[in-house]
Amino acid sequence: MLRTNLSTRPFYNERAVHALLALAAVIVVALAVFNTSRVISLSRRHTELNARAQTAETRAGELRAAALGIRRGLDTKELAAVAAAAREANAIIDRRLFSWTELFNRFETTLPDDVRITSVRPKIDRDGTVTVTLGVVGRRVEDIERFMGNLEATGSFADMLTREENAMEEGTLVAVVEGRYLPAGAAHAVQGGR
Repeated sequence: MLRTNLSTRPFYNERAVHALLALAAVIVVALAVFNTSRVISLSRRHTELNARAQTAETRAGELRAAALGIRRGLDTKELAAVAAAAREANAIIDRRLFSWTELFNRFETTLPDDVRITSVRPKIDRDGTVTVTLGVVGRRVEDIERFMGNLEATGSFADMLTREENAMEEGTLVAVVEGRYLPAGAAHAVQGGR
């Protein structure tokens, strides 16, 4: 095989170089077209969003002005009366929502064998605090204290205290126990506010 170049002018493979340059030019033109179309698209979107933002700001200003006009037109005495009536209605609703079943279920699961409940008196304050006063009969002071500890351990009762204790002739102890009752829905709110 001959390895000598006998031509007067060397032969270069110019077709491959021209093909690569043409391909590079096509890629550059395609990228330029793509970038131009994206710039135009994003510019339109930017203009559209600016218009929507301006419309929203105008609408917000109108609503603020309308709210200010409504606030100026309100009668504060009438508003206070409506708020008081709403608080009263909410208090009545809260009283009706008191679940005796839930309360007695708590007693059933915490009552020791040597303790009996003779009376239950719940009292709901204006702020929604439920205070429960219990009449209990037990054989020993420790039994009644264990009952109070069991109630507090449920998380549904707090600040359980003995208000009265009387020893009976037959060897039993009659006591009045009082504490805050935190129904399931209100327990988290009251504990969180402490």
